[in-house]
Amino acid sequence: MDNGLLPIRRDKSPTGSSLAGDVVTVVLEQPESPVVVLNDALIAALERTLQAVPRDVAGLILASGSERVFVAGADLKTIMAWDDYQLHRYLELGARTFAMLANMPFPTVAAINGAALGGGLEIAMHCDALVAAPSASGKPYPIGLPEAGLRICPGWGGTNLLPARINAAEAINMTASGTPTNFDHAKELGLFDAVAESADALHDACVDWIAANPKAPQRDGAPSRWIGRSATAPGVLAALDEVSPDLPDHDAARAVAEAVGVGLNQGWDAACRRERELLVHLRSTPDAKAAIDAFFAKSAAKPAARAKT
Repeated sequence: MDNGLLPIRRDKSPTGSSLAGDVVTVVLEQPESPVVVLNDALIAALERTLQAVPRDVAGLILASGSERVFVAGADLKTIMAWDDYQLHRYLELGARTFAMLANMPFPTVAAINGAALGGGLEIAMHCDALVAAPSASGKPYPIGLPEAGLRICPGWGGTNLLPARINAAEAINMTASGTPTNFDHAKELGLFDAVAESADALHDACVDWIAANPKAPQRDGAPSRWIGRSATAPGVLAALDEVSPDLPDHDAARAVAEAVGVGLNQGWDAACRRERELLVHLRSTPDAKAAIDAFFAKSAAKPAARAKT
């Protein structure tokens, strides 16, 4: 990021391709980290990079510079350390930047090569399509929205995005319990618009999807796949009514259900704003502090456990 931008690769359309132009790949890169985490510096670099993307291309692929993960999630340490004003600014930066993906004048694809958790799945779902590949190791990687397991909630539209891509009742249950799934189950659920045979074939699979879907959906400020679309809203409303009585009995689960309801009744912008408000509030509750402290302690213990084996 010497010039303040993330890597941008512009690939010429293959001879004989149906593509109307080149395809751009933007790489989420964090050389100082073994995984990609959505901290404020990376999001700001992505914002500048998306502003610099040519508008005359056939499509955009959002890829990861990590071999092990797509994006591990938001910056949890930042979420806990900053005051309310700073946290709102961070969440608003992400919302503004991710919205750029949802409003490009050409199709956008997230190339999922590994774990996509929390904000990582949310940024992917701002793209028109999710194209995934199995991990190089063969072990199914995690994918989902685990925030409620830490007694917080998604902050970048996840409550309104996931139920538009898989069975709505299952999506709401998974989000409200904070239970991620894995690549194999996500494939069965239909989360991915296409699946590559291998990690090496992932880029070509993304290009193929763009070639097969050359026109961007109508852009209106919201992602192309979210619960407020006319084809989706009735089913999500019915699913919310069905699962609400049996959701976990904690504030994070109730926040997820509330954000889904806000999206259905008030629209995309209102839902995202309410998610941010709920996240800022929940992270200061005793339940969230205890759950996140336990998460950090468990994470710190992992290197020591590996060193003993």
